[in-house]
Order: sequence, then C-alpha cells, then structure tokens
Amino acid sequence: MPARIVLFGATGYTGRLTAEAMVARGLSPVLAARNGERLRDLADELGGLETQVADVARPDTVRALVQRGDVLVSTVGPFVRWGEPAVQAAIAGGATYLDSTGETGFIREVFERHGPGAEASGSALLTAAGYDWIPGNLAAGLALAEAGDSAVRVDTGYFIVGGAKMSGGTRASAAHALTAPSFAWRDGRLVTERGAKRLRSFNVRGKDRPAISVGTSEAFAVPRLKSGVREVNTYLGWFGGLSRPMQAQSAALSVITRVPGSRAALDTVLGRLVKGSTGGPDAAERAGSRSYVAALAYDAAGRELAQVRLEGVDGYTFTGRFLAWAAGQAADPGLLGTGALGPVEAFGLDRLEQGVAEAGISRSSD
Repeated sequence: MPARIVLFGATGYTGRLTAEAMVARGLSPVLAARNGERLRDLADELGGLETQVADVARPDTVRALVQRGDVLVSTVGPFVRWGEPAVQAAIAGGATYLDSTGETGFIREVFERHGPGAEASGSALLTAAGYDWIPGNLAAGLALAEAGDSAVRVDTGYFIVGGAKMSGGTRASAAHALTAPSFAWRDGRLVTERGAKRLRSFNVRGKDRPAISVGTSEAFAVPRLKSGVREVNTYLGWFGGLSRPMQAQSAALSVITRVPGSRAALDTVLGRLVKGSTGGPDAAERAGSRSYVAALAYDAAGRELAQVRLEGVDGYTFTGRFLAWAAGQAADPGLLGTGALGPVEAFGLDRLEQGVAEAGISRSSD
C-alpha cells in the first residue's frame, strides 16, 4: 500500500503550488500548516483533503505529523531558521523526508549532521528537491555518464531565460546563501569557502553569460556517482551584469564577518529586511520565464569531455511539480535507500531524468 504523504507548509507560495501539483497527479496529501482556517480553505479548494495544524514554534506538533513509512514534504522556509523541526520529525518517526530548500547552510546540515541519524532510523532524506538543485544534479550525472572514466571535474550552471520576480522565500534564501559560509568539492574533498568566490561564463543560447559559485547539493551528491571526480562546481547565473559586483561584495562580507558578533548582527538585519513567504509570481509571470541548466565534464588536463543542457519551465512551477513526482515515487515502500541521499542515488539516473521531464525540464540541443 502506498505511504501517506504529508505536505508541511501547504498554505505558503511553494506549498500551494506543490499541493496543486500533487492533486493533479492523483495524490491525496495531508495538508499541514500553522493556520487552520487557511488550511481548510485550501483543502476545500482542492477537493476536500485532510488537514493537520502544525507549527515550527511547537516542534511536538510537527513531530505528530508523521509515523514510520510516511512521506513528509516540507516547504517551510527559510530553512536555516525554520527547517529543523521537520527533518527531525522525519528521522524520529522513521519517515521519508523531502524539502524545497536551496539554502547552502541547511543542505550541509542535512548531509553532515542529520544523515547519520536518518540512516540509523531507516529514514531517507532528500534535501533541495526542487529547482534548487535537482536539474543540475541530473545534468551533471548525465554529463559524467557520457564523459566516461576520464572525467575528474564537472561544472553546472543555472540560468533564467525571461523574467519573473522572486518569491519572498527565494529572496530570504538567496540573501542568506550569498552572505553565509559556503562550500565546494575540491581536490576530492568538501571544503568551506565563501559564496561567489568563483566567477565563470556559460554559453546560453549563443551568448556568454556570467555566473557566481554557490554551495549546493551537487557538492555532496555528484562525487558519489563516480569515484574519480575530484572537483564539482555549481554556478548561479541569475544576476547577469551584477555577478562581478556580487563577487566583490561577497569578498568584503567574508572579511567583515570575521569580526566577533558580526555574523549574528548581519543575520538579524537580513531577518528584518528580507521576509519569508510573501507570495511570488503569478501564473502569467511564471509562463514568461524559462529555466536553462548546463553541465560540462572535463578531464584532468581541463579538456571538455561532455556537455549536457536542459531547458524548460520556470523554477517555481518545476519545484511544485517535481516535489509532487518525488513524493509519489517515495510513497512506494522500499524504493529509496536510507540516510541523506542525492537525487541520482535516490531514484537512479533514468528514473530521475523521467521525473525532471514530467516536471517540465528536459534535454535541449541548444
């Protein structure tokens, strides 16, 4: 019998998109959030779904959402502030966990701190299971498969073609990611480095576009796909001509935050200036935006061995659809492993490519 699926954060911007996508796939998730009235309205709108009130300020209510064998999907961000109760609830309950985060710090926490506990409890954790950072993991896996045993490095880049405003959650996540310590896979090991430390260009539809380095799940997941991979780089190309100034700003902030107490002060300021879920682009705005993701594999001499390009729907639409697909897959008992998993590990390369395509992003010849 398929497992029960619980969607925590259902009334937020990403949560609503995910709930709609789940229902469109024939799933009947339990909708969970802190506002019971908004939950009931959404549940009625989607055909009469079950609801359960839960609030991260009361971790026991989050823990009560799941039991062994359930699938818990969390869209409650910013995750570095509010994500802990859901992942702990999944581990304690022996449930499968997925989330929509793109946040550097939280991703590292899931892999390094929560992964061992999840493995011991029999839970599977799949963090960053949306546009941040599923397509790059897929593109990197495909590029490494095509490159063969000579591949030692893979670079991925994320771009937006067309425009759509950021949701409040995305702004909050981006603000933290660009000011917090980041990481990368270098010389066969995970190293800590500042965000936007590196800058490179990718050819996007015949035009070179700059992108800044960012710590993502690829740094943990891609090296597991091939033992000879010594370097994994992920770049974010959302900022165009602002990429180089952002690199300089990152360098300055890395110096400032070495002063005792400055990190906490900066987090306080960001918390006041950048809020969480405050809505996002509507359907028409999302339809005017496209995603473009590239992965390039190289040998030890720096020669390009393979290149994979993906293109498709905007990131918000993709995230809702992919979380719905992944939750449906995870509801099949025994499909996933245990511990903190990368998406190729969790689903296999072929199945993941199918899921990404069903969510609206597929290989491009451009």
